[in-house]
Amino acid sequence: MSKDQAIGGLIFIVCLVVIIGYIVALFAPQIPAEILKSLLGRTQPPSTERIQFWLAEIPVLVAFVAVLGIGAWIGWTMATTPPPKPIEELEAEEKKEEEKEAEEKEEEKKK
Repeated sequence: MSKDQAIGGLIFIVCLVVIIGYIVALFAPQIPAEILKSLLGRTQPPSTERIQFWLAEIPVLVAFVAVLGIGAWIGWTMATTPPPKPIEELEAEEKKEEEKEAEEKEEEKKK
């Protein structure tokens, strides 16, 4: 197994665990509430409504930031990339190159 395959397998497993945990927390919020209660050492667990709210809010926030981040990256790329040459200039360069190649072939034939 290559390094890329191992990393891919790890990503796959982590994603599955997160998916399962998300579904359990969304539909049975008392389970993560009890886990948080024991981890934080609180006498009262967080409310299930609060957990469900954040389970919906966090993916929305991540998606919103991701979309804006991609938009910012596109804008940065467009702002820092020099404009392309006009098509007429490209065609003229190609024509010159073709003429040069034709001349070189003629010189080779003469030799």
